[in-house]
Amino acid sequence: MTTPAIENIIKTYPNAKIILLGSYVSTQAFKGFKNVTKVIIDNSKKQNNRYLNLIKIAKEVGKVDLAISFRRSFSSKFMMFFIKAKKKFNYRRLVKEEIHLVLRYNDFVNKVLNLNNKAGDLKLYFKPFTYLKPTLGINPGATYGSAKRWYPNEFAKVAISLSSKYNIVIFGGPMETDIAKDIEEELIKNGILNYENLAGKTTIPELIEKIAGLDLFITNDSGPMHVAAAYKVKTIAIFGPTKFSETNQWNNEKGKIITKNLECAPCMKRSCPLKHHNCMKLITSNDVLKVIDN
Repeated sequence: MTTPAIENIIKTYPNAKIILLGSYVSTQAFKGFKNVTKVIIDNSKKQNNRYLNLIKIAKEVGKVDLAISFRRSFSSKFMMFFIKAKKKFNYRRLVKEEIHLVLRYNDFVNKVLNLNNKAGDLKLYFKPFTYLKPTLGINPGATYGSAKRWYPNEFAKVAISLSSKYNIVIFGGPMETDIAKDIEEELIKNGILNYENLAGKTTIPELIEKIAGLDLFITNDSGPMHVAAAYKVKTIAIFGPTKFSETNQWNNEKGKIITKNLECAPCMKRSCPLKHHNCMKLITSNDVLKVIDN
């Protein structure tokens, strides 16, 4: 969701050399961006002395004209303190109202650099995979926590219902292979063989390329959901405990959301604090199928 803001930075400084610093996943996703001359992976969370390693990362950046962080965490501010830059800016929210994060990030860049650029589409620079037949992708995972995850058996019901129209691809990260396996077992049990389980088997570029080539994508609120938005893939996004006004797909006319709008939502918790998880439990496969048909 930072990509429109970063595109505007590049548009403003077309000859700038950019050092990209972030997690392994995020830096992989940014491959192909113009002007990026160096990539630094922040793996400080895995180190014994995280803050000492953040200082080392800051030194690796070297001297720069401008340093911008899109993170609000203490660790990010700590690291930025040690970066040698003529100007430094740490992300902060400029308005209290609920607006999309794309707008928040773009407004932040406009404010600190005194610009007036509009937020464009999400942008990734990978060539979409070419499937031989119409293909449905399902993404049952969400790294934030269990509260954001719809149920594997419901994903499976949707896939089974649509299996005559689409080949099926199950996506997921290394920590989501169990969920994907549950869906796979339901498909096999119902005699569905035109599927592929890619959970834990793709690199980040491969994941992006495969999602980009889909005809239909059903997903939780997650990173892959935004990948689909970047490529304007027809998407059904299932929201429970999170704010769809802030994190729904950006500028994807083919994207639709399903949510029950319960009084307890959005709670923004990693697991259901009320122990019933009704924001997800009350959403059925029929709800999804009706939206697809419409």
